[in-house]
Amino acid sequence: MAPVDPHSYTDGAHPVTSHLALAFYLDFSASAIHASALVTLSAPHSGDILLDTRALAVHSATTTTDAPSPIPFSLAADADPVLGTALTLTLPPNTSSFLLTFSTSPAASALQWLSPPQTASALPFVFSQCQSIHARSVFPCHDTPAARITYSLLLNVPAQLSAVAAARHVSRRDPASADHRGACDDALWCAPDRVVEEFEMAQCVPPYLFAFAAGGIRCRDLGPRTRVYAEGGDTLLDEAAREFAGVEDMVKVGEALFGPYEWERFDLLVLPPSFPYGGMENPRMVFLTPTVIKGDSAGAQVVAHELAHSWTGNLITNKTNEDFWLNEGFTTYAERRIVEVVQGEERAALNMGIGWRGLNRMMERFKDNMEFTKLKPKMAGIDPDDVYSEVPYEKGFQFLWRIERQIGRPAFDEFLKKYIATFKFQSIDTETFLEFLKANVPGIENQIDLQLWIEGTGIPPDAMEPDSATYKKICALAAEFKSGKFPSEEEVADWSGQEWELYLENLPTDVEASQVTALDERYRLSESRDYEVKVAFLQLAIPTGCRCYFNEVEKCLKQVGRMKYLRPLYSSLARCSGEEKILAQRIFSEAHDFYHPIARSVAESILLKHG
Repeated sequence: MAPVDPHSYTDGAHPVTSHLALAFYLDFSASAIHASALVTLSAPHSGDILLDTRALAVHSATTTTDAPSPIPFSLAADADPVLGTALTLTLPPNTSSFLLTFSTSPAASALQWLSPPQTASALPFVFSQCQSIHARSVFPCHDTPAARITYSLLLNVPAQLSAVAAARHVSRRDPASADHRGACDDALWCAPDRVVEEFEMAQCVPPYLFAFAAGGIRCRDLGPRTRVYAEGGDTLLDEAAREFAGVEDMVKVGEALFGPYEWERFDLLVLPPSFPYGGMENPRMVFLTPTVIKGDSAGAQVVAHELAHSWTGNLITNKTNEDFWLNEGFTTYAERRIVEVVQGEERAALNMGIGWRGLNRMMERFKDNMEFTKLKPKMAGIDPDDVYSEVPYEKGFQFLWRIERQIGRPAFDEFLKKYIATFKFQSIDTETFLEFLKANVPGIENQIDLQLWIEGTGIPPDAMEPDSATYKKICALAAEFKSGKFPSEEEVADWSGQEWELYLENLPTDVEASQVTALDERYRLSESRDYEVKVAFLQLAIPTGCRCYFNEVEKCLKQVGRMKYLRPLYSSLARCSGEEKILAQRIFSEAHDFYHPIARSVAESILLKHG
């Protein structure tokens, strides 16, 4: 066997999936999908071939010849806690395609099923989140970014619901018995209260970018190629449309910086608050948490990040999760270039300052295992969700910014466009990038210690803290907090959530409870609508023993499932002794069903670690 990815059973000596024709019957009563997948391989194959699965029930495998015949298959007896279960198929000679039927589990790690009482529309809802290695819990696949696929998708849903996907919408129509290829009985598929939403993704994408959602979804146009979707009523749609009104202009800025936008549309779906990330860069249909809607257009920075992925991450993809910085470091750099044009240099510098603080915080988090402070860490046996951090984002950004400073922005812009044009619709590793860099920037290895940046732990000495008047002023004000001096009303008059976030992130951690409550009495930070501000404040307050904030902590952990907030709040509570630890355990037991499976697993591991 020739492994291509430490997080996949894919054998590099065998062909991989090139196209999938998927038919999904969404069974909300069972929280399961009954499905078929017509799998086309990149080349004919004979004998054993391995696919990744997790908690899937595989019902049948057959040839696609004129006289279909069963294909022998087996699932490994034991599931690997990280990889899931290998599905082995023994293919007849020169097999180019085959048909699988299967069902997902209610515990599928990529899927969250919400009952009507859990949604704003009082209708059932389901959505997928396949990054990093969760597509295998939705359909059998070569679940590695090294194996890019095209696909078609039929979603059979209750007629009162609508569906979206990270693919071109073809039609909404009545079901036909020929659609499902054995996914379920004809009577189920063609029931009078069901409809089929049909989608097509003609551009090759890594499996983790497969995405769909179904529920009481409505939409509002923002521009000629941008639309916002949301679950719920007009109020949320109106707020989202105002927050993201400038998205079309952002797309144009991205094109000017990085080349043509290759995905036709850039639509946004605001998901229920249990969505575990700030955003997910699914092509054509970005998924967003409602917490990015802050009423001051600040959420546009999250959108800028997901938009930047349209070039770096979606168009060019990391070959494995060990190369994750190629996705996120490049995208963080690209995001800040977009923000610089749209919102100004000072706003981009604040963004960089928050990132610099976050990178330094990660050094503390991983002080006992500095492997995960490398740009290219060794990840065999490690669940990517367990070590997800700001390192690939912020250290990756710092590396690219270092190259820009060395060769100058005009030369780096030319390099970046050439890089994107050269590798678009490909998945590459760090070594391929470095060879391209050295070939196109001769002598760069003599000017920058590339090996130290890629393989070294910690923050390299030639990384740089951002330099801006606003950033320095906020850091100076934070430094005065220890002596009891708060920023004046005049000094914070123009602050948005981002300035407050930077201020709070730079406060000393060994503050007194009286200082924390005095700060809150003046500025009501614990009640902020901006969760970045609220969580940063609560994270500061918890270790001081300020029990007066327990209610806000509990509300936050029960109302929002974004892991960016769950991690620090559960960690802060669990690291304390006594009442705080008990509170964390009680909240988790009561909020357990609200969280997406990925977030649930992360919160559970935090509590186990500090138990």
